[in-house]
Amino acid sequence: MSEEILINVTPVETRVALVENGMLQEVYIERAGRLGIVGNIFKGKVVRVLPGMEAAFIDIGLEKAAFIHASDVFRPERSSNTNTAGSAQSKTVPDISSLLREGQSLVVQVTKDPIGTKGARLTTQLSIPSRYLVYMPGTDHVGISQRIEDETERNRLKSLVENSRGEGEEKPKGYIIRTVADGAGEEELKADIKFLDRLWLSVEEKIQTAKVPSIIYQDLPLCIRTIRDLVRPATEKIRIDSRESFQKVKAFSEDFLIDVTDRLESYPGERPVFDLYGVEDEIQKALGRKVQLKSGGYLIIDQTEAMTTIDVNTGGFVGHRNLEETIFKTNLEAARAISRQLRLRNLGGIIILDFIDMEDPEHQRSVLRMLDKMLERDHAKTKISCVSELGLVEMTRKRTTESLGQALCEPCPVCEGSGFVKTAETVCYEILREILRINRAYDATGYLVMASQGVIDRLLDEESDNVADLETFIDKGIKFQVEVMYSQVQYDVVLI
Repeated sequence: MSEEILINVTPVETRVALVENGMLQEVYIERAGRLGIVGNIFKGKVVRVLPGMEAAFIDIGLEKAAFIHASDVFRPERSSNTNTAGSAQSKTVPDISSLLREGQSLVVQVTKDPIGTKGARLTTQLSIPSRYLVYMPGTDHVGISQRIEDETERNRLKSLVENSRGEGEEKPKGYIIRTVADGAGEEELKADIKFLDRLWLSVEEKIQTAKVPSIIYQDLPLCIRTIRDLVRPATEKIRIDSRESFQKVKAFSEDFLIDVTDRLESYPGERPVFDLYGVEDEIQKALGRKVQLKSGGYLIIDQTEAMTTIDVNTGGFVGHRNLEETIFKTNLEAARAISRQLRLRNLGGIIILDFIDMEDPEHQRSVLRMLDKMLERDHAKTKISCVSELGLVEMTRKRTTESLGQALCEPCPVCEGSGFVKTAETVCYEILREILRINRAYDATGYLVMASQGVIDRLLDEESDNVADLETFIDKGIKFQVEVMYSQVQYDVVLI
């Protein structure tokens, strides 16, 4: 599998595209006016403790107060139980009131960006990533990514880190060995540990002197973060269309990522790099509900605040042998497409997959295996359930930032995000009822109706008999005026 990373940089935003075998798989966007804050460390103040929710709200200087759950408040006695992800939770969570009090200053790290109406999600279990390691101050545990499966390599890496982290020091040092460390040498790991030591020392100094609320540590910009987090052995090229950003990334890679420098490439072409690979078109398609499959089937993707639903349909695919085989092939293709769409659209939270009903249990297992296999490439953590009695597959995907649709779009001001607007006929009848209501409450010689072109046209044509009957009933004239700036659901009834 060939893999390329494209980085498009402008003064207002940075965009990163991950392309596998010529097909766009993931998109990351960071805008100058709205930078992501996941990974940033703040010194905040507890503004409200909620015992009923075992949580608290923290002021970290954002528009909305951030949220922290009792299970995310670090307690040193738990450190020895930390698992490979560095976030194991004690089975019993103490009362939030025993952990935090209003007015208390607190050092926290953002684990989830503000999304929709929800504020940022926080933790006091701090961690700072580098190329190969994640440093966890306050713990003495060395964990390793579950994606490194070779037991010999796992033992080698753990042994190197344990021997290099400095024994006999007063403060414990915990590390998580990242997936990209697979095959890394002793010198590379030691360099990472030294870098993290220096970085944490500067963070500690800022914690002592910083005011409340203020930012203590800010993660790297997207173009450099991409090199640190996304580059894998399969990555053949990293093309950057900004000379200045190329120099910054090159300097960073020479300092910390020696093996990446030779894959960096400055793209000077006149044609935009995203156009060259068809990325712009794929982004536009990813904002739509319908995803066409090569066989003729299609997916319908609906994202709501509670969950995302994905419906699979055979569409124009009629198969060649029998119905069960047609359904099975459509579902297999849909499983591959779904895994790509989840990454491309950055969909997270609860996801319900409505595959076409399959009678054969082996077909069900094959589709789930295909879905599981394709999701192995996903950088986000996923969990899949079996097929339910209703033929649905439930899954979760870890969400830390906004989805592509939430980042690039906003709810329609006309339909308010519902996807539907009232018909012209419905609006006409609302207007007729409104005139009746106003006529009972006020004394006027007539009424002027201001509405959109489509509504006025219907009132003067299909509804003209009803309008005439109403005029006779109230014994008053009704005039009409087209307002070109009005949407179909907007109207006003003015007394004259």
